[in-house]
Amino acid sequence: MEDVNLIGESLKFMVLGMVVVFSFLIILVQVVKLQAKIINKYFPEETPKAPTSSGQSDESQRIAAIIAAVTEFRKK
Repeated sequence: MEDVNLIGESLKFMVLGMVVVFSFLIILVQVVKLQAKIINKYFPEETPKAPTSSGQSDESQRIAAIIAAVTEFRKK
């Protein structure tokens, strides 16, 4: 007879624990969404700028640096 009472109590605690965890997760998601809205309001993302002609120069310098590194590596 006492076993039925213990099983009932354990089910109650299981449901209560699941409700508490689920409620906490819902509150956490809402707080994170609110935080994202606040951050986007006061610190908006900058739009990326279109590449200019100096972008070609940067790319050429990057390629030259890679070639120099590979050449130096092969000397060893």
